[in-house]
Amino acid sequence: MAKTRLEKIAELEEQIAQIKNRQKQERQKLNKEERNARTRRLCSRHGLLEKMLPEIVTITDEQFQAFLEKAVTNQYGRDILNKIIANTAATPAQSSAGSAATSVLTATAKPAETHRDGDADEGQDGGNVGSVTV
Repeated sequence: MAKTRLEKIAELEEQIAQIKNRQKQERQKLNKEERNARTRRLCSRHGLLEKMLPEIVTITDEQFQAFLEKAVTNQYGRDILNKIIANTAATPAQSSAGSAATSVLTATAKPAETHRDGDADEGQDGGNVGSVTV
């Protein structure tokens, strides 16, 4: 029995709807995978930070934000990050990004007693807010 043109059109529209539905499902799966990866990344990185600086657990979110701003958003912190990124891009076959970061941090570490010049906000820590110990 031959299909009429209207039946063929209806069948094609149904296939289009099914494909669009599969596309929507795949997008949802991708979004879920991206959310899960972000959650794992946030948890593992914050866990590492808490492992290295256990006292960070006792501070408020605002204090934590101030700490990050002081520790990371200065030129020294940016230089370290750029070197890590450059090293990671230069050696993509390296199995562990942590070992690349460690080698860069070791090579670029500043003495603990140095701090940023011109830091007007000396806070309650005795005036050594800009110190970055790596």
